Amino acid sequence: MATEPGRVLKLNDLFQISGWQQKIPWKPFQPGVDIYRLYGDGSTGPTAALLRYRAGGRVPLHEHTGYEHIFVLAGSQVDENSKADTGCLIINPPGTSHSILSQDGCIVLAIYEKPVKFLTPESECNNPPTRSSLP
Repeated sequence: MATEPGRVLKLNDLFQISGWQQKIPWKPFQPGVDIYRLYGDGSTGPTAALLRYRAGGRVPLHEHTGYEHIFVLAGSQVDENSKADTGCLIINPPGTSHSILSQDGCIVLAIYEKPVKFLTPESECNNPPTRSSLP
């Protein structure tokens, strides 16, 4: 499903992704969060990916080194700034930081200009704080 260089990738019915998410070859990303990269490797240059948060899934504290666009396709997520429900677009500018939690699960389209810089030590990523640490 991921795009190869020179090939066009088309995903239909993104707002119904909950109904066909099993067709996507997800890979583990963070505790309770899977990723499917559409392009880019997440380490260099721009990247686009689908992120699937299971209930209680979270992405630890990280800083944006470039613009990040998050489009919530299903469910909701929360960070230190706000709650984002299905259909919400969030644009995080360079220099901002946050951690994300999805209490009930969600799927988002994430497009970022440059890789993010994780600010949480590796051991804390494997044992994330409880849900009550976020709004």
